[in-house]
Amino acid sequence: MTVINDGSQPQPIELWGGLEATVNRVRDRYFSQMEHNGHGGRLSDLDRFAALGIKALRYPVLWELTAPDGLENADWSWPDERLPALRDLGVAPIVGLVHHGSGPRHTSLVDPGFAEGLAEYAGAVARRYPWVEYYTPVNEPCTTARFACLYGLWYPHARDDLSFLQALVNQCKGVVLSMRAIREVNPNAKLVQTDDLGKTYSTPEMAEWAEFYNERRWLAWDLLCGMVGPEHALWDYFMRSGIDAETLQWFRDNPCPPDVVGVNYYITSERWLDHRGERYPKQYVGVHGFADIEAARALATPTPGVGPLLQEAWERYGLPLAVTEAHIDANREDQLRWLMEVWQAAQAVQRSGADMRAVTVWSLLGSFDWNCLVTECKGYYESGAFDLRGPEPRPTALVGLMRELASGRPPSHPVLQGQGWWRRPGRFLCPPVATSTSIAALPGERRSTQHPVQPILISGATGTLGSAFARICAERQLAVHVLTRQEMDIADPASVEAAIRRYHPWAIINAGGYVRVHDAEQDAQRCLRENAQGPVVLAVACARHNVRLLSFSSDLVFDGSKGSAYVESDPVSPLNVYGQSKAEAERRVLAVNPQALMVRTSAFFGPWDRHNFVTLALQALSEGRPFTAAEDLVVSPTYVPDLVQTCLDLLIDAESGIWHLSNGDAVSWAELARRACGMAEVSDARLQVLPSTALDLAAAQPRFSALGSERGRLMPTLDDALERYVRAVAEARERGGMHAGAAQAAHYGSN
Repeated sequence: MTVINDGSQPQPIELWGGLEATVNRVRDRYFSQMEHNGHGGRLSDLDRFAALGIKALRYPVLWELTAPDGLENADWSWPDERLPALRDLGVAPIVGLVHHGSGPRHTSLVDPGFAEGLAEYAGAVARRYPWVEYYTPVNEPCTTARFACLYGLWYPHARDDLSFLQALVNQCKGVVLSMRAIREVNPNAKLVQTDDLGKTYSTPEMAEWAEFYNERRWLAWDLLCGMVGPEHALWDYFMRSGIDAETLQWFRDNPCPPDVVGVNYYITSERWLDHRGERYPKQYVGVHGFADIEAARALATPTPGVGPLLQEAWERYGLPLAVTEAHIDANREDQLRWLMEVWQAAQAVQRSGADMRAVTVWSLLGSFDWNCLVTECKGYYESGAFDLRGPEPRPTALVGLMRELASGRPPSHPVLQGQGWWRRPGRFLCPPVATSTSIAALPGERRSTQHPVQPILISGATGTLGSAFARICAERQLAVHVLTRQEMDIADPASVEAAIRRYHPWAIINAGGYVRVHDAEQDAQRCLRENAQGPVVLAVACARHNVRLLSFSSDLVFDGSKGSAYVESDPVSPLNVYGQSKAEAERRVLAVNPQALMVRTSAFFGPWDRHNFVTLALQALSEGRPFTAAEDLVVSPTYVPDLVQTCLDLLIDAESGIWHLSNGDAVSWAELARRACGMAEVSDARLQVLPSTALDLAAAQPRFSALGSERGRLMPTLDDALERYVRAVAEARERGGMHAGAAQAAHYGSN
């Protein structure tokens, strides 16, 4: 069995993993992450996790799921299968018993019997698995008590200080009694006690609030360590709120200090309080009128991150430390940058003398609906090391970084050269605050090694896609060069070779090409040169130089005879010259460079060019002019910003082969116009709906070319995209006019 670093001498920091397994209760409804992530039915996930190089895995054996109707009716079949499998794979399970939950239906966080009930369950777990060493009986007691009994978000939905403290005390007492019961079976069992560790900064006017929050964050660990007595900074808070001295004395008489202090750290962990609530978006201003916002969104000088917080924990407790949750909901490169920043901070803390054990990647399978704190089931998904939006969990770029960290190899992904959004100028949601607040520098603070920055090369500087990629790469701080045809003619091998040797890119995005579908019928030679020959030249050069390639194809490679959405493996049968050029490009590119990423897409619309179908329809109809659209040509509309964001994530993940990317819904062009009108509150009375035969289109069109996917649906719904499109256009107008992209005609079916 894997033995976690015992701290007898400094050793390399270990990589741990975690599985998001929250089972929180909202009124009488339970929200189980396990129902959404499908792990319960995939034993093969354990093999995936072990292959990452992790030494330990935070793993659920949850009270609510295993024994919801009492121990006499417990169902152990799931942990009976999983825990021994982890042991056989050499991964130490860190067993969690309650994860943001409130126990089975018969109890709650404020139930006086909660602690004893949990301890009874903990003892049963230990007797069944006596070899398990590491436990987290209750995950984040202080945070869970806040969400459930101070903010009223989770059961039992209280909103007062006494309920908060009762829930906190009950959970911590449950930890003490659970570890006592576990150690009766396994005296060597160890407590890995987790909680969110943040820090609050403020204007001078809010200093007392900030000081209170900065003391409250320690309460769970302080209670377990027997540190809460009359001398404690929050003793009077306990007394005023109604917790008696005898309750707190119990923890002094029964200390249960963690064997590992588990620090959970998120971008939301560090807060800024400002008495000037009018400066901030309304959702950040509470009933007291002051703002409480992520520090990263407000402070002109970013905080140093988790390093100083770990140092504070070490100085306060002198106990072994681990980062037990490191996760950010962000684009792929920022997920990589976040993990790397946390890892380097942990290394620096260890060098400064702290007993730093591990960093935990959270959550390996991602998580659902944490953007609303799991109070609703909306299906909002944050991917982790694996992306679940496909038939099987798909490894993301985090997997490669994890394996490098676990093996001690230097991180290699080029996107690590940029800064995360939390350190970039565009992060602010309000006028940035220049604060004199003292923020301690971390000894041996992270220093970025300076390397020549490898860019992405983008062909098609003036096109809709090329300009969109340039814009979004800049927003994501991905180094990029957007090249005109004069700078790199993709159909000229010498020109491509010269560009690669000049810029040394790690990836090339072929965002150009011939897009005039109907003109191609009379201009076949040029269309084939730009759409077929050019991508093949790029593919050959990229294969030779080990450069990743992203190129684009179209729904027009299909003839429409299937009558339902096409998936990636469906045979192609184009009806027109444009479709033939794309089909030829697919075949030849993947033949010479199987690692290339070929994205089929359809029916662009977006806020940055004035000549796409949706923009033209809304403009005409809002001005009372007629607009004509086909009722019998069914496509899958694609919102350009979503397409670009998703393509960049796939490129960073080193995905290859054919992918279908669109916003999913199969609609006719006429229906697309109607939906856009509905979203924009524009009358569609002058929309003229005609059959395609009446439109005199030069190129034959498939009647049904909607795109589905057998690899994964990665983009939001069409209605969601249209809503964001309308909002983006309105915001652009408020700023002084819509951003114009290329003057590129958007014919039916053009890409």
